[in-house]
Amino acid sequence: MAFNQEQFKDIIAEFTIGGERLHEIAATFRQDLQLGLRDVTQSSMRMLKSYVGLPSGKETGEYLALDFGGTNIRVFKIRLDGDGKFEILKRVGRPLIVPGEYNYISKDATAEQMFGFIAEMIDDAIDGDHETKFYLGHTFSFPSTQDNLYNARLIIWTKEFATQGVEGEVANDLLVEALKRRGVNNVEPVAVLNDTVAVLLSAAYKTPETFIGSIYATGHNTCYLEPSIHDANCFGEGGMILNLECGNFSKLVPNRFDREYDEKSEKPGEQRFEKMVSGRYMGELFGMAIAELLGEKGKNYDLTSVDMSAIILDESENLGKATDIIMAKVGHELERDDVAKIRELASAIVIRSARLVAASFVALVWQRAGSGKIQKQHVAVDGSVYEKMPLAKENITKAISELLGEDAANVDTILDNGGSGLGAAIAAAMAVQK
Repeated sequence: MAFNQEQFKDIIAEFTIGGERLHEIAATFRQDLQLGLRDVTQSSMRMLKSYVGLPSGKETGEYLALDFGGTNIRVFKIRLDGDGKFEILKRVGRPLIVPGEYNYISKDATAEQMFGFIAEMIDDAIDGDHETKFYLGHTFSFPSTQDNLYNARLIIWTKEFATQGVEGEVANDLLVEALKRRGVNNVEPVAVLNDTVAVLLSAAYKTPETFIGSIYATGHNTCYLEPSIHDANCFGEGGMILNLECGNFSKLVPNRFDREYDEKSEKPGEQRFEKMVSGRYMGELFGMAIAELLGEKGKNYDLTSVDMSAIILDESENLGKATDIIMAKVGHELERDDVAKIRELASAIVIRSARLVAASFVALVWQRAGSGKIQKQHVAVDGSVYEKMPLAKENITKAISELLGEDAANVDTILDNGGSGLGAAIAAAMAVQK
C-alpha cells in the first residue's frame, strides 16, 4: 500500500516546532517558573525545594549512598577525594522483587520487610562493620513532602509500588528503625534527595559551572540552582536547587495525538510535558500516527522508543531492518517508500521531543541570567534518550543555538551517567561538613 501524501504531511506538521513557536514555549516555561517562585500554586510545576545548593568540590571522606528509585535497589560506599575525584569502594545491588521468591513492593509487603531488606544491603556494603561511623545519603525518587534535607515524607507510591506502612511516613525514619533492628547503629542517614537533584550534584562536583540537571529517559524531569532562595535549612552554595517536576508543565499547546493520548491515559491532564517528550510515551505517539496512516485509527501496535531508535539508525538503501521491525509490529506488507516515511515520522517525533526539552533548558538559562549576561555553563543530563536515542542530543544543541544565538557558545549539555549514587554521597558530605 502507499500512504496518502497529504495525510502524511499533515501528521509531520503536527510534530514540527518552528523557530517562533520554540521561542514562545521557552518564554512560557520561564513565565510559569516565575509564577511558581512567587506562589507555587500558580505554576503547573511542583517546584520542590531540595534544601541543597551546589557542592564546593572540596567534599572529602567515605560515605554511603542508597539509590532507591525503582525496583532495583543499589547501595554504594564511596570515597570522595575532593576536586571532582571519587572512588566507588563497594557496590551492592538487589531487586525488591524476585518472582516466586519474594516481593517487597506488593500490597502484602510491609514497611518493616522492605526496609529490613534494604538495611541488610547496607550491612553488606559496610562488610558488617558496626563500629566505624558512616553517614548516608539517600536518593528517594517518589513524590514526597520535605522541609529539610533529612525528612522526605512519602505522599503516595508510584511505579506500581504498594508496600503497606510507608505512605505518610518519613523514609529515613523507617530506614533508621530497620538499621537499629539489625544492630547497625553506626550508620546515620543525613540527606535525602530526588534523583534529578542527585544528577546535578554529581555533575557539579566533577564539572564546575553546572547549574541545571536533568533526566531525559523513560521519564523526564529537570532541576536547577535558583540563586534567589536562601534558607537556614539549606546546605551548599549559591542558593537552593529546585526540583521542578517539570514533567507536569502544562502551559503549552499539545497536538491532536498528544490530546488523544492524554485523554485515554491513566491520569488525564497530568504530566502533559512528560507525555510529549519522554521515552515512555514516544513509541505510543509513533504507533498512533502510524495507525492513522494505515487506516486503523485507535489500534495499538506496541511500538517503543527502542523500536524508533533502531528504525532511525537504519540508513541502508533497502531499509531492511526498519522494514522488519515495522512489519512485525503492524502486521502489514509495506513498500520501501512507506517505510521511509515511517522512518521520517520517527525522526520528527524525536526531534520535537529534543526541541521541547531544549526550550525548557533555555528558559532556566534565561532565568538564572536575569537581565545580566549569560555565563559559561553546563547542563548535566542523565538518561537513555539523551545518551542513546539518535537525533536527540544533536537537536537539543541545535535548538539551544536557535534560541540563544551568539550566547549559545556559553551553554552546552554534558552526559552525567549514574549520578544517583554519587549525588547522594555528595549530599551526605555537604550535610556533615557544613
